[in-house]
Amino acid sequence: MLCLLLLPAASAAPFVFDQASFRQDVQTLASDEFEGRGPLSKGETLTLDYLETAYKAMGLKPGFGDSYKQSVPMAKISAAQTMQLHIGDLSFNNGIEFTARTQQIQEKVAVNNSDVIFVGYGINAPEYKWNDYANIDVKGKTVIVLVNDPGFATQDPNLFKGNAMTYYGRWTYKYEEAARQGAKAVFIVHETAPAAYGWNVVQNSNTNTKYTLVDNNNNLSQVGVMGWIQHSVAQKVFTAAGRNYDQLKLTAAKPGFKAIPLNLKANLTLDNEIELATSYNIAGLLPGTSQADEWLVMHAHWDHLGKTVQDGKTRIYNGAVDNASGVAGVLQLARHFKGLTGDDAPKRSMLFAAFTAEETGLIGAQYFAEHPPVATKKLVSFLNIDGMNVGKGVDYILRYGEGVSELESYLDKAAKANGRWVKADPRPQNGLMFRSDHFALAKQGVPGLMFMSLGDTDPDYIAHKYHQGADDYDPNWDLGGVAQDLSLISDILNQLANSSDWPKWLEASDFKKRRTLDGL
Repeated sequence: MLCLLLLPAASAAPFVFDQASFRQDVQTLASDEFEGRGPLSKGETLTLDYLETAYKAMGLKPGFGDSYKQSVPMAKISAAQTMQLHIGDLSFNNGIEFTARTQQIQEKVAVNNSDVIFVGYGINAPEYKWNDYANIDVKGKTVIVLVNDPGFATQDPNLFKGNAMTYYGRWTYKYEEAARQGAKAVFIVHETAPAAYGWNVVQNSNTNTKYTLVDNNNNLSQVGVMGWIQHSVAQKVFTAAGRNYDQLKLTAAKPGFKAIPLNLKANLTLDNEIELATSYNIAGLLPGTSQADEWLVMHAHWDHLGKTVQDGKTRIYNGAVDNASGVAGVLQLARHFKGLTGDDAPKRSMLFAAFTAEETGLIGAQYFAEHPPVATKKLVSFLNIDGMNVGKGVDYILRYGEGVSELESYLDKAAKANGRWVKADPRPQNGLMFRSDHFALAKQGVPGLMFMSLGDTDPDYIAHKYHQGADDYDPNWDLGGVAQDLSLISDILNQLANSSDWPKWLEASDFKKRRTLDGL
């Protein structure tokens, strides 16, 4: 039998999992009353009140000066779902065949007779000697791009990172680069394998109300239309252009690919309702005993997809695993460390945090990373839970990324102390390392670890529960996986909280460059 409670390597006080309180936290946060924890909703108010009450009950101090909350100014953008996309003589239906949204603060975003250009993977990566935008002007135009990157497409280990997705494969990068190139609209071709999820996830994630931070120029420097199209739609468009989609997809994965004008015009209008409002990150602080100016962050995002009305019926996306389970896990760790006294009490300060709007693009994390309560050079590490293994325990722990930072050695040590082994991400092509809140902190140079079990121990999860109404609390959950993972995370936090180590980035990256600017 797998032992779930082992003595931590750096503390005489073992972590003890309180299953009853964990269940209560998840059941409450993922209840219909909380309406799917959508930002700027009744669900947000209930969630924040619940977490602040929990922090106060355990005796944590406010994480942001004199407040547990950090204001995150946002825009709530709801596009009319009656929109249609026209490319050439073809017309496509919203939700079923395409999705489109914007982060520009404009009531109307119109694409009028815009030239359509296929730009392959939409990547400009000098370090890989790859530029899909070379010798093509896409200013004001509509670009169609492929999801993921050429390494995954070819499975060539010498191209990008082979099967493992780079950030160039993420949908967020596609939109960012297209904006830098001046494009008016971007449509990413959805295919399940390279995207790592089905069309239903794209539809549910992009047809609801969306949220964004707002810059001094009302986000007008961002691409006007952020879209997806079904694989079958791409095939129809390319056929109408006298091209073969499947052949050009193969060509786009080879070095030297050149963008191809399709000689078609795109038309689409987004009619938006815009509400400027404030959402909140929330955190409780446990001050360190002797190195209080050095902080660790233990985190899980509190938000999910909220609720929608479809065919006259209200559907609530409760997000029990994603990520009420993670929030409940952080509360367990906070109670444990707050209960340590004397020599067992952590020397470094520990911030137990939950951020808003992760599901719509790491918005709360981005704001925290750009407006931290202490300078980033005081943040030692950022540990992040995004969906726990609510089933039985396993004899391994997943590692996302390889050779990225020295935190991997902490994971190795904790796994060994808990009688487990470290398993490399079985789906590196999914790019999970770039898809949760720790990535926003990595951009500011703070190294992190992500703990995620979505789809690994429950093969049915991604297909039928992820970002769907079926992600509900289940009283029959075993929770052995939660107990063992929290014990392991507790070990890592103990190691970091009671040393003078500053884990470093291992590979050359923008993350490492940013950390260097902090003198670390």
